Amino acid sequence: MKRSTDRILTTHVGSLPRPADLLAMMDAREKGGAFEPGKYDARLRGAVAEIVNKQVALGIDVIDDGEYSKPSFVTYINERLGGFETDRSGSVTNQWSKSREALAFPEFYNAPANAGPPRPPNMICTGPITYKGHDLLRRDIANFKAALASVRVEEAFMPAISPSNVEDRHQNAYYKTEEEFLFAIADALAEEYKAIVAAGFLIQIDDPRLVSYYTLKPDVSVADCRKWAEPRIAAVNHALRDIPTEKIRFHTCYSINMGPRIHDMQLKDCVDLILKIRAGAYSFEAANPRHEHEWKLWGSVKLPEGSILIPGVISHSTILVEHPELVAERIGRYASVVGRENVIAGSDCGFATFAGSKEIHPSIVWAKLKALSEGAAIASGQLWG
Repeated sequence: MKRSTDRILTTHVGSLPRPADLLAMMDAREKGGAFEPGKYDARLRGAVAEIVNKQVALGIDVIDDGEYSKPSFVTYINERLGGFETDRSGSVTNQWSKSREALAFPEFYNAPANAGPPRPPNMICTGPITYKGHDLLRRDIANFKAALASVRVEEAFMPAISPSNVEDRHQNAYYKTEEEFLFAIADALAEEYKAIVAAGFLIQIDDPRLVSYYTLKPDVSVADCRKWAEPRIAAVNHALRDIPTEKIRFHTCYSINMGPRIHDMQLKDCVDLILKIRAGAYSFEAANPRHEHEWKLWGSVKLPEGSILIPGVISHSTILVEHPELVAERIGRYASVVGRENVIAGSDCGFATFAGSKEIHPSIVWAKLKALSEGAAIASGQLWG
């Protein structure tokens, strides 16, 4: 994994806005409407090339494929795991409807415009869990490699979901224990993780549930959350056991919540848990106003040897476009506490983590990414003279 050796490198979390025609094809594919696989595959290939070039044009150094083939950063795995079927036993409610935030601000969260993306049907495990997404993953890798052939970037990564986020949306009706179910998911996901690294990319593990669990479960304490997290951390590490740490990025955040955010778990209560993940880089929320002050904590935290930080210096939780000077200030703070070579400038979370998400208009996303690269250039001048 490259470091910021002579300037601050830039990256983001993964998901980026999809073009309208690709979204229409994805929607038809998901809903069983009129769908031509050949045309979809061709458009997907072209769209990946477009977003790769877009990232380069915006000045992003470490890029991905925008997660353009995925209906969302988490539900994409539904068609890649065997042993599950759709759970039709009950209704599906938005995960934020009973959260600490919704209880504190019911008028805000009860408004349809603030309900967040709809939650797809849950899946239920009815047999041994296997990984069956090889063809889909090979397609994604081929599309990304083809797009990268015509550009020059510092590095490339592909995101993949964590075991606990799959566990959250998938019920168990087969395995004897919760832990057995969790580790079976981890074993299946390990195939995807290893294939991404074998293809020459960094693997990014997306795990918002690690720190969002507290907000979403109002009946549990911080101590309860920490106890809950331990086997989930073990499951991630189990899935990553055969991959060198320098090939692993770990991302956690407080999920998609365009709300007050006063019940987010504080970094001081979970930073040690985050660093138990065996990774070479840690990506986290640092730009939104509920967490920007937490940069100081990293001055007293010992990073695992050889690891780096990817703090978010632009936020997915506001439509305001950050000024490049502010981005540079945020980068400078982290450089002052962990060293400039140990910082890559990133984003708080993905944009359009559910295909077609409308929280932030694409034009604003591009402006934010431009501000990210411009701010990194300013910070680089300040830090290297």
